[in-house]
Order: sequence, then structure tokens, then C-alpha cells
Amino acid sequence: MEWLESHKIPIGPWAKVFVDWLTDNFFWFFDGLSAVLEAIILALLWLLQAPNAFVVIAVITVLSWVVRKSVGFTVFTSLGLLLIVNQGYWMETTETLALVFAAAVVCMGVGVPLGIAAARKPWFYRIMEPILDLMQTIPTFVYLIPALILFGLGMVPGLIATVIFAIPAPIRLTHLGITSTPTALIEAGKAFGSTPLQLMWKVELPYALPQIMAGLTQTIMLSLSMVVIAALVGADGLGVPTLRALNSVNIAKGFEVGIAIVLVAIIFDRMFKKGKA
Repeated sequence: MEWLESHKIPIGPWAKVFVDWLTDNFFWFFDGLSAVLEAIILALLWLLQAPNAFVVIAVITVLSWVVRKSVGFTVFTSLGLLLIVNQGYWMETTETLALVFAAAVVCMGVGVPLGIAAARKPWFYRIMEPILDLMQTIPTFVYLIPALILFGLGMVPGLIATVIFAIPAPIRLTHLGITSTPTALIEAGKAFGSTPLQLMWKVELPYALPQIMAGLTQTIMLSLSMVVIAALVGADGLGVPTLRALNSVNIAKGFEVGIAIVLVAIIFDRMFKKGKA
């Protein structure tokens, strides 16, 4: 036992050397990526904060009606967002939404193509599967440290941490949707002379769309669950008052912020979920 402990494999030092090497040799890449991601977040923030809060609420309410065609859900959306304004957390909510939407854009933009590639190449999915397991199970604080070193404080490291945590969902669900396409549909497409690309666009992707949309809702929910973690690395949003409430043991503030997070989660989960509200 003592011999084994005294001959410790230097996993931690190896990781530090690797991060230092990345910092020294690829700082230009991380600076450029940080600038792009920050621009996306700032653009989303402008869309949410430049108009009056009631204008944004009206737009989201109309979208909820267009998507769901449910009077009950539309009323719930409107009243829920108005309650957030009433409690004084509208600015923090828009900052959280900007982070969540940016994470959703990145996760879906990267995750769906990777899921399609994994469905096309089973060997590729076998390579990715343990990596996806690691991304979902490793404690978030472990990769927050290198994210801070590579990207600094602010919204970008919070976004990176959120993407790492959430992106396995769209990859797995896209892979599941594509691979579960009935053989009869694929054979029918081939019989009509479809090319592999046409099969993907006209048969597999339409069939997998419910699973892909489930990946989107999962991404949004997982991103919302990261708001407090993102606040630890300087990201604005509802995580900041949550941390303040925790540090001061302020039950009232904690309950108010918790209600705001729950309302946002319910609204956007129902908005993108297939079926009746």
C-alpha cells in the first residue's frame, strides 16, 4: 500500500504541463475563440436587453402561442415572465438566457453533425462514447480551472463549461434518432434512387427530428443547471444572486432566484418539447 502510494502516477503534473503547453503555443487560438464566443453572447444580450422588457416578453409570449397553440401555456409564459420582472431579476434573467442560447447554438451546431457522423460510422461512435461519458460525469470544477487559465474570467469560460457539460445530449440523441430509422424507410429511399446525402436529408433527419428536438430541450435544461457554476468563473446571470443568497444564508433571495430559474426552465422546456402543453 505504501509502496503504491509512494510511486504515484503524475496525472496531475502531466495535465498541468499540457495546459501550460496549450497556453504557450495556442494562445492565439483561444483568444480568437474567446472573441467569437463573446461576440455571440453580446449580440444575444443586445437582442434581449436593448428593447423594453415588456416588448421582449410580448415576443416570447407570441412565440409560445405560435409554437404550442395552447392558451394555458401562453398565459403561463406571460405571467411567469412578468413575475420575474416584478421580483427584480429581469436583467439577470436576460444574461442567463444569453448564456443558455449561446450554449444551445454551439451544442446543436457541433453536436448534431457529430451525432450524424457517429451514426454513419459506428467505429467513430465507439471512440466518442467514453469521451462523452467523461464529459458528463467528471466534476465541473475540474475543467473550470483550465477554462479559467485559457479564457480568463467572464461569460466565455462559463459558456465553455456549459458546452462541455451539455453537448453529449445532442450528440447521443442525434445518433439515436439516425440509427433508429426503420430499415424499410431506408430501403424505400434507395429503391427510388436516393443518394446517401438525399437519404440523410429526406429520410433519416426527418425521422430523427423528434430526437434532435429532445436533444435541444436537454441542452437548454442542462445549461440552466449550470448557471451557478458559471457564476463562479465570473459569468453574469441568475447564478450571481444565487451565490450571494447562499453566502449570506438569505432564504428569501434564494427562493426568489430559484423561482425565476424554474420559470425560465419550464417555459423553454415546454416551448421546444414535442406534443401538447
